[in-house]
Parts: sequence; structure tokens; C-alpha cells
Amino acid sequence: MTDMRLDHTSIHKILNHIVDQANTIILGKQKQIQLALACLLSGGHLLVEDIPGVGKTTLSLLLAQLLGFDFNRIQFTSDLLPADIVGASIFNKNTNQFEFQAGPIFSHMLLADEVNRATPKAQSALLEAMEEGQVTVDGETRKLPEPFFVIATQNPSQHIGTFPLPESQLDRFMLCIELGYPSFDAEREILKGSNRKQLIQSLKSHLSKEQLISVRQSIYEVHTSDALLDYLQNIVEYTRNHNAFDMGVSPRGALALLHCSKSWAYLSGRLHVLPEDIQAVLPSILKHRLNSTSIENHELNPYEEIIKKIPIP
Repeated sequence: MTDMRLDHTSIHKILNHIVDQANTIILGKQKQIQLALACLLSGGHLLVEDIPGVGKTTLSLLLAQLLGFDFNRIQFTSDLLPADIVGASIFNKNTNQFEFQAGPIFSHMLLADEVNRATPKAQSALLEAMEEGQVTVDGETRKLPEPFFVIATQNPSQHIGTFPLPESQLDRFMLCIELGYPSFDAEREILKGSNRKQLIQSLKSHLSKEQLISVRQSIYEVHTSDALLDYLQNIVEYTRNHNAFDMGVSPRGALALLHCSKSWAYLSGRLHVLPEDIQAVLPSILKHRLNSTSIENHELNPYEEIIKKIPIP
């Protein structure tokens, strides 16, 4: 593994290499891969909303392999219990004591697969973990590994057997992305190529966990001018005052937009944020936070409408 003390140029090359390798597995989805990586670098969690079979699980396995993360997967079902996620205290008759058995959430990367197929009680087991990086069981708080990253996949709400995530839980996901169907040429390569999971297992990690934590601190220090903060706040205020949205972006959502814009700038090789960075991540920040019932210009989606309406500094 390379030296932990790497400058921005060296880290940028490593991150670009990670994206390039990911592009050889998930074909034609470079922006989605970059958004997922930006979410991770920002310290957030990722929601992937799409139909089954388009590569949601593959994306999770791929990132875990490229970053050398411990990886656990939970298949969310209607009979899943919170203890199946966080763990439980089990009586040991040999020691005559209760011993805590850690659940699968104790990993660097957790794939919550089809999270909206579980009941709200099971879904809520993720709340403290995602917000605080810890879980509380039997009155005792236990820290999760650092870094800790949740990727949750969600089936379309019209599918049978789904329980919609409440707004409070949706807001804890920094980004929401869709992978979508591959292009015709990309799908041809998938059909003619090797098994994707075998290809993933052949990849090497390029960034240590200690380096990743250091990169997160560097991203926190990426410069954002007052003019850019004005632009960001104007976007947030627009969502709160526009009658097209049932509710506006929360302060947590505003922070997510700021931090993810910094990560996007960092991935682009810069240590300062531009309006283009905010615009690049804006749809994925707002997609799961805004419920748009109407829009002034029906030729534009809500995110294009916001970008069009808010003056660029």
C-alpha cells in the first residue's frame, strides 16, 4: 500500500484510477460511479433506487473491493427484525452471562438490499448507525468501524411488498442515484464478457482506510467562497418557498449539498468549489428529498428548473 502521507495530486490520481477500474466492470455509468465515490468521500450514505438486475449489488461489491473494505450484505424482507441487523445479547450457559453477538452492521460497508421491503421497525434500526456511526443495544452504545458506509437499494414504490421509507430516513441518505439500463453497446460487452463478480475479485485496493479518513479531512477543507455559499443557500431557499414542492431541503440536506460539492471538486482535481460542482450533484441530493407535484415549466425537470432560475455568481 502506498504511503499514507500523499499530496492532493497523488490522491487525485489514485481516485481517478479507482473510477477507471470501476468503469471496466459497470460499463457506461461513469457519473453514477463518481457520485457514489463522492458520497463516500463526503462521509454520507447512498441510496440506489432502480429496478432489480441493473447492477446495484455489483456497485456495492465493486467499491468494497477497490477500497479494501469489510463488506456485509443484508437482504431486507418483511420478517426482518432490528436484532438481525444490529445484533443481540445471547445467554452463554458456560459463563452464565449474556454476551453481545454483533450483527452484520458491524462492517466498513453495509449493503442494505431492497431496504423498502422491510417493515418500518426494521428500517429504523439503521437510523442511529447512519447518523452517529454507532448502535445502542440493551442500553449500551457500541461504535461502528470507521469509515462506515451504507449503500441501500430500493425497489420502485409501485412494486409489490414495499414499505416506503419515511422522510426522516430518506434525509439521512446523502445521495440518491439510479443506474438505469445499459446502453446497447455496453450491454453487448456485458453479454460477451466475463463474469462480473469474478472480475471484481481480481481487482486490488488502492487506498487504505487511514488514507480515506485523511482524504475526508482534506475535502472538508476545500474552499467555498461566500458567493458560492450564497448560491447554495439561494437554491435551498428556492425549494422551501416554491409551491411545486411539498417541503423544502432541510439544513441536513443543505450540508449534504455543500459537502458533496466539495467532494466533486476534489475528484475533479480542484481544491475550490465552482457552481458546476453544485449543479453536478444537485439532482442526486434533491431527488429523494423533494416531492414535486407541479412545476412551472413542464419541459424541464425540477432540478433543471432550479438551475435555470437561480442566478450563477
